[in-house]
Amino acid sequence: MRDHLVSFALVTATTVLLQSGAYAARPCAGSSGGSFKYRLGDVRYDSPDPSKADGRSTIAASLGQTPLHECVAQWPESWAGWYEGGSNLIWADCIFTGAGLTQDETVSFAVDWKSKTMYLAHTFACSDRQGSEGLATGSIKLDFNCTSAEDSSFCVLKGTTAGARPTLSITTKLASTASNTTSTCAEASKQYQSWKLENWLRKIEMEPGSSPTNPKVVSDTGPSFSLRNLADGSQLSCTPSGQNNGIFVGACQGSSGTGTSADFSFDTKLNMLDISQHWKCDDSSSFDAVGIFYMQAACDRGRNSDQFTCTSLPVWIGTGVV
Repeated sequence: MRDHLVSFALVTATTVLLQSGAYAARPCAGSSGGSFKYRLGDVRYDSPDPSKADGRSTIAASLGQTPLHECVAQWPESWAGWYEGGSNLIWADCIFTGAGLTQDETVSFAVDWKSKTMYLAHTFACSDRQGSEGLATGSIKLDFNCTSAEDSSFCVLKGTTAGARPTLSITTKLASTASNTTSTCAEASKQYQSWKLENWLRKIEMEPGSSPTNPKVVSDTGPSFSLRNLADGSQLSCTPSGQNNGIFVGACQGSSGTGTSADFSFDTKLNMLDISQHWKCDDSSSFDAVGIFYMQAACDRGRNSDQFTCTSLPVWIGTGVV
């Protein structure tokens, strides 16, 4: 089941990247009052596969009736949804399956496995604020039944007294985002920090005949991408500067005079992207924001080639609970 869920997400990512990427606008206020609802389908947690040495758990969820989005993340079991078991929540993409219609450009989720809380965030064009973008966030507490076996364990949503799947939904509410003008540093420090990541690009060369499940990498450029901070509107361009033992590091440069910059690291073994943005407000004040993302990208192999080009549709990266 675990491998099926992950494989489905990766195949879906490839399919979605081939689509037009057009999204319908939705009202950011008006009759909905800035409130939106997602139906929650299956949610499943799988403990690490004992046949693999990575020790990673898998959390997967379906959103919508069709379902419209499939959400999958993996992290070392001991982390329980928090980067290195610390204070930074791990976000991941919910991939649009192409079934039905979507009004969202990005949908992301995170799960605090200790408290069994699922968080959701999505971005979309605002039909009532032309040229602007909405961000809505929400959360839900989940109740699981867990089954342990000799070689593995898994958890699924607890059913009703009649044994049926529970009817659950996540309500999200509009969050504050940047206006057309850049927010001041003092204003941005009081807002929830998050980024829209776009233009992800990574090029990998494998040894001839290398298997995707046991890849032998000849060269890897590491990722380059752009970030737009949704709290203050700042734009950053990110490029790698080096790597050590499969972990790439790099810097993100903002526009001249904006007083902000960022650093990133990308762990190619865990697919973890760590973003840290820094603001220098004046001579005496500054603040930082950190976001962690489980990054899945579709990799296209050139015909009769051992070169892979990895890209992604836009994704949303948060900085903690919402």
